[in-house]
Amino acid sequence: MTQTIRINGAPEPLDGATVAELMQARGIVPGARGVAVALNGAVVPAGKWPATPLKSGDEIEIVRAFSGG
Repeated sequence: MTQTIRINGAPEPLDGATVAELMQARGIVPGARGVAVALNGAVVPAGKWPATPLKSGDEIEIVRAFSGG
């Protein structure tokens, strides 16, 4: 059975063991400006991405700030 997580409300397979691995798979490096991550409703600072494990059923919100109008 495939383990899944929810990313921005959509179910996806669990591809990484940590927040850092998930973000790297999405092309986002730790410390990227304008990127915020919440795991199960709690903000995870970029410096803690490598030490923050993921498990099936977790809910991740990835927010990218951008300017413009």
